[in-house]
Amino acid sequence: MAVKHRACAVFLSGFAASWSAWGADTALGSAGDSTTPNAAPPPGSCARPAIKFNRWQEDWSVLANPCVPKRPLDALKYVPLFGNPDAYASLGVVLRERLEMNDAPLFGLGSGRDDTYVLQRLEVHADVHLGPHVQVFTQFEDARPFGKDNVSTVDKNPLDLRQAFVAITAPVAGGTFKFRVGRQEMAFDLQRFVSVRDGPNVRQAFDAVWGDYEYGPWRWIAYATQPVQYRDDADFDDVSNRNLTFSGVRAERQGVGPGDLSAYWSVYNRSNARFLDASGDEHRNVFDVRYAGNVNHIDWDVEGMYQWGEVGSKSIGAWAVGSLAGYTFAGTPWTPRIGLQIDAASGDRHPGDGRLGTFNPLFPNGYYFSLAGYTGYTNLVHMKPSIVLKPSSKLALLAGVGLQWRETTADAVYGQGSAVVPGTAGHGSRWTGFYTQIRADYTIDANLVAAVEAVHFQVGSSLRELGARNADYIGAELKFGW
Repeated sequence: MAVKHRACAVFLSGFAASWSAWGADTALGSAGDSTTPNAAPPPGSCARPAIKFNRWQEDWSVLANPCVPKRPLDALKYVPLFGNPDAYASLGVVLRERLEMNDAPLFGLGSGRDDTYVLQRLEVHADVHLGPHVQVFTQFEDARPFGKDNVSTVDKNPLDLRQAFVAITAPVAGGTFKFRVGRQEMAFDLQRFVSVRDGPNVRQAFDAVWGDYEYGPWRWIAYATQPVQYRDDADFDDVSNRNLTFSGVRAERQGVGPGDLSAYWSVYNRSNARFLDASGDEHRNVFDVRYAGNVNHIDWDVEGMYQWGEVGSKSIGAWAVGSLAGYTFAGTPWTPRIGLQIDAASGDRHPGDGRLGTFNPLFPNGYYFSLAGYTGYTNLVHMKPSIVLKPSSKLALLAGVGLQWRETTADAVYGQGSAVVPGTAGHGSRWTGFYTQIRADYTIDANLVAAVEAVHFQVGSSLRELGARNADYIGAELKFGW
């Protein structure tokens, strides 16, 4: 349910913010806007639909047009119903295989160790359109790790229900009203804080009610959700998380100057939350505002969030900002884009004072900094210059260097999933270290893409004094969509 009406799409699964701002799309789609279907072929077009990141946004009714090129198994991509060309069923599959090598999770200070393994994720869906206004979408998932030493709920989820919702779309008062109810995915903007979590093996879904109204350049949204709690004990054992809710309202306006403006307010409620300096029921109000656009080969995306409320008996006062900007040399061979990403998130500056300053990144995107997962969006100052090159329409290359500090030394260094690097709270200097990242993405054909990423993290002296060591990550991925 991400809301993005312009470029700044997240490439494939949203692997890197600096690349995503460049607006790269592949044959398997981009994270893009999860609430509004991506551009479909115009009426009467003979072009085949593209495989989308959000499979429920695809429109295979164009196969009813005899001029559209046919491929094997198209009889399963478009199955007419009731003699109505707008009523049809469509089947689809996504298979992702990723080999990962990680020699020092949490820089060797946690329970993780040198590990090489394969992550496999299979998704199968059925998309039924009961005319132009009603859609029933069902998707199943089987996610498994092979050879992984430490398996968590984001690594493994045997056969289970990924999504199952009913969507209604109708014209109302000169605009368009959309409503969805059921298990569904949800993401906002560049997925800094609310994402489908495509980086790990198990994506995040929500049992939710979602409604929005679009009128001209405006869009108003309301949502009430319970995130899905993933369990790997048996097939079909996932349930709504009764200890966590996330609900709110959002407004968007296109064409505010050269960009688009959006803001949302949400309430995040969690039972038995635990932080280094607070524990108890968490009631966190969230206010977020974002402005993104592009002009004269310059693109930007700036977002800020403030959080307030309480955890147990302690009040909350936390914040985060994220920004990226770039310039694309459109007339130069390989179309280079030079980018700069700057992020910061608060930590708890004064433990024991009755106020918690540790930022909660909510439902973050595991790809936002790098696929390695060495950097979490808590108690952080992060600066990353990068360059992206396109030697061809099928190949994209990324190189970047990320510099990382803590916002305050009173709080810990955090990895992905708000994992605390042991022994870092209250110890050492603000400098955490730096990482280098290189990545290549190649579109093999309309149904198959490949990617390779390597990250080296050079830890700072404060971490090294605790026994931390440099970390290296290599990942190779193949993703097939039909």
